[in-house]
Amino acid sequence: MADNLKGLKRTHFCGALRAADIGKTVTLYGFAGKQRDLGALVFIDLRDRTGITQLAFDENTATEIFKKAQSVRSEDVLAAQGVVRERSSKNKDIPTGDIEIDVKDFRVLSKSETPPFAIDDNCNTAELNRLTYRYLDLRRPVLQKNMLMRHNIARIAREYFYANDFIEIETPMMIKSTPEGARDYVVPSRIHSGKFYALPQSPQIYKQLCMISGFDRYIQLARCFRDEDLRADRQPEFTQIDLEMSFVELDDIMQMAEGFIVKLMKETIGVDIAAPLPRMTFEEAMSRYGSDKPDTRFEMLIEDIGAWAAKTDFVVFQNALKEGGAVKAIVAKNAAAAYTRKKIDKLTEHAKGIGAKGLAYVRWADAEPACSFKKFLKEGELEALLQSLGAEQGDCVFIVSDKPRKALTVMGALRLLVAKELDIIPAGKWNYLWITEMPFFEQDEESGEWVAAHHPFTMPMEESIQYLDTDKSKVKAQAFDLVLNGTELSSGSMRITDCALQTKMFELLGMEQEEIDAKFGFLVDAYHYAAPPHGGMGIGLDRLAMLICGTDSLRDVVAFPKVQNASEPMSGAPSYIDDVQLEELSIAITETKTEE
Repeated sequence: MADNLKGLKRTHFCGALRAADIGKTVTLYGFAGKQRDLGALVFIDLRDRTGITQLAFDENTATEIFKKAQSVRSEDVLAAQGVVRERSSKNKDIPTGDIEIDVKDFRVLSKSETPPFAIDDNCNTAELNRLTYRYLDLRRPVLQKNMLMRHNIARIAREYFYANDFIEIETPMMIKSTPEGARDYVVPSRIHSGKFYALPQSPQIYKQLCMISGFDRYIQLARCFRDEDLRADRQPEFTQIDLEMSFVELDDIMQMAEGFIVKLMKETIGVDIAAPLPRMTFEEAMSRYGSDKPDTRFEMLIEDIGAWAAKTDFVVFQNALKEGGAVKAIVAKNAAAAYTRKKIDKLTEHAKGIGAKGLAYVRWADAEPACSFKKFLKEGELEALLQSLGAEQGDCVFIVSDKPRKALTVMGALRLLVAKELDIIPAGKWNYLWITEMPFFEQDEESGEWVAAHHPFTMPMEESIQYLDTDKSKVKAQAFDLVLNGTELSSGSMRITDCALQTKMFELLGMEQEEIDAKFGFLVDAYHYAAPPHGGMGIGLDRLAMLICGTDSLRDVVAFPKVQNASEPMSGAPSYIDDVQLEELSIAITETKTEE
C-alpha cells in the first residue's frame, strides 16, 4: 500500500536548493530518477519540473527508510524530508550539484511500472512511441523546459499588452464558416439539424467587430484551427498572440509588436534585440533570397545573370529568356570540395523535385573550372560570368532558368539546402525582419487567374486602388509579415473599413452579392454604423516558442501534438462515435468505395 502525504508540506522545489541552504530542513516531492544502491549507501535523484536534487541514505538513516529507498525504481513518486548538507562528490553539471538531502522521512506515494523508454533527454526511442506515451515523454527535462518557456512567452505577452492598454477579449470557438484560405474544421449542430459550426481559422472578423464596438485595443491568446497538410512547423490547432488596434497606421502596429519582441527576447533568453527591426520589401526579398520569409543570417544572395546568359549560345538559357523567363544564380563559397559531381547530381534531382527543369553548375575545384554547359560557351564567357559573380577557385555556382517566380523560389530553396549542407548558418543569431509592400493578388501560373494573397479584409495601399480593375499586378496591400531566421511568425495588415470598398473586394474575389450577404453580411452591415481605422496582426506563439527553444518541430513545444496525418497517438483521436450520437446529429456515415 502506498504511503500518504500526511504531515509533509513541500518547502522547496527540487531545482531550488543551493549551498546557501545547507543546514535547512526541507521537504521535497517528485519522481525518482536514477537510483544507485551501493550497499551501505543509496542515492536517489529526485526530479520535478524545476530540476534534480540528490537524496542520500547511509548508516545514519533509519533502517525502515533505508530499505524503502532500496526498493525505489525509476519514476516512482516520492516525498522526502531531511537536512540539506554538502555533497562529498559534487556534480558541476546541475545547479544543485553542491548539495544533497540527508533524508529523515521518506515516503513512496505511488509505484511505477517499468517505463516503455528511458525518461531522459538522450532516449533514442522512436517519436511515435514517445507520443503514444506522451504523459511520460513530457516528464523529460527538455520538454518540461520547453513547456515552461511556452508558459513564459504567454505570460510576457499578457504583461506587455496589458501594460499598453490592451483588453483581453475571448472570441467564439464555434463560428460561422467563412473562407479564410484553408479548410475549416466543422462541428455539427444537434439543435439545428443539417447545420454546422466551424472552428475559427483565426478570430479575424470578431476582433474587427471589437474595434467597431469601441474597445480600441484587443488582445487574445487565440486558439486557431486549420484543416491542412501538416509539416514540422504546422499543427491543425495552434495558438496565436492575436491583437487589433484602432486609430492607428501600419507603423503603429509594427512598433507595438517590436516592443513585445524586445521585451520577450530579453526576459526569456537574455538577448538584446535592437528596434526598430529591419524592413525589406516583398520584391527585394524574392529577388535576393527567393523567399518571402528570407533567412538573412548568411549571404549567398541570388544574382540575375539574364543579361550575360542572353549573349551565350546555350539553348536552355535562350529558350527561357525568349519565353519571358529568367536565369538566376547563387555562389556557394568554398563549396567545391564538398560538392562532388555525385553530390551535385543529387542536388539536381532535389531541384527537379521542387519544380526546376534542371540545374546548371560551375564547380571550380581545380585550376580549370568544370562547367556543365561549357561546350555552349564562347571563349571568355565563363571567365566573365565568374568575375561578375565574384566567384573564386574553391567555389560552386548553381544556375536555374525558368519562369521568373519559379526560378526564384527554386533558387531560394536551394540556397537554404546548400547552406545547411555546408553548415554555414551561424548559431546564436536572431535575425528578425519585417517584409513590407506585399502584393495584394497572386497569379496562378497554370490558369493565369489572379487570386487574393491575403484575407479579404486587407486594405490595399491608397495609390494601388486605381489598379483594382485594370492591372492587379500593381496592387499592393497595406500588409506585412514578421520573419525570424527564415520562419514566418506573423502576418498583419490594416483593414478595410469602407463598406463599398469591402463589397468590391468580395466581388473581385468572385463572390456574388447573394454569397457576400450570406457569408459576410453581418460585417458589412456593421460598417454602416461607422468603423474606426484599425489593423492588427497575429504572432504564432507555437513557432516563436519553437525557435526560442532551438528545436525544429512544433511537436516539441506543444503538450499533446498531432502527427502528420492529424491524429493524436496517445488518445487515438480522431475516433468513431456511436450510432446514437450520429442519429442525434442527423448524420449518416457512408463508405467510400475505392477503385480496384
